[in-house]
Amino acid sequence: MPHIPVMIHEVLAALAPRDGDRVLDCTFGGGGHSRAILDSAECYVCGVDRDPDALERAAQLDQQYHDRFDFMLCQFSNMGEHLRGHRKFDAALFDFGVSSFQIDNASRGFSFMNDATLDMRMSKAGLSAFDVVNSFEEGDIAEIIYTYGEESLAVAKRIAASIIKERMTKAIKTTGELRRVVHSAIGTGIPARKKHSTLDVATKTFQAIRIFVNDELGEINVALKTIPQLLNDNARIATIAFHSLEDRIVKNWAASMKPQITAINKNVICPSRAEISENPRSRSAKLRGFIYHGSSVSDDDTGVRSGGQKFE
Repeated sequence: MPHIPVMIHEVLAALAPRDGDRVLDCTFGGGGHSRAILDSAECYVCGVDRDPDALERAAQLDQQYHDRFDFMLCQFSNMGEHLRGHRKFDAALFDFGVSSFQIDNASRGFSFMNDATLDMRMSKAGLSAFDVVNSFEEGDIAEIIYTYGEESLAVAKRIAASIIKERMTKAIKTTGELRRVVHSAIGTGIPARKKHSTLDVATKTFQAIRIFVNDELGEINVALKTIPQLLNDNARIATIAFHSLEDRIVKNWAASMKPQITAINKNVICPSRAEISENPRSRSAKLRGFIYHGSSVSDDDTGVRSGGQKFE
């Protein structure tokens, strides 16, 4: 599936980039959002990504936009350190989760749609999914599936037990092998999923292991706490979350940051039916927009920046 940036028009409305603005794309991925922002105004964009594969895509934007684009290869939890001493930004975007490029590259081991070596490391370094599945204790695996996959505890325990049983015979080396183990566990004594569900029964287990391997929720927590340090007063922030764990962190962060952080949309923004039809992977996306007031907090702030667009 080609890379399609999620809710591009809604993101641009939330960020409202203007000529001369500095925009931080904290999750560069395929570069689709960065490109759209650069095309929308004579602004500057700094893209950030931990995946070395993003370097090639970033180089293409650098060639086209020259001094209006830069790229940093780092985890977004480390942005504060890398950008210390740099000019602050007028807008920031977070598009959490795994990118289409990572999913579609079978060799990265993120998806069970192609049988490949278990990996799932966004940075291509450190603990891998193979390590988790083949070396962690049964209770730890169950806890990962329960916590990050949001499976019931009973289901998580049964999947973990099946993983342990399988690896006593041979290592679970590929995404296909792990999927078969999960299917076997789900199909033996566990109530079937709702009939209308289109999710493969292994989806939550793969999600859980991926989130754990990459410490995705920890990264989000640190990045959100760091981002105000990098922003000018009245800067705009947009976040895109793809599951409840991510979105809950965003909501809790925003609530804890009041009145410095205020929402600019009353309700969460979801993709249109037309977008979901064109890009099914967007179906679970939730967009939230915020303003960082900094030292300019006032009771009558309307959420409209001069020259920008009201986003509701």
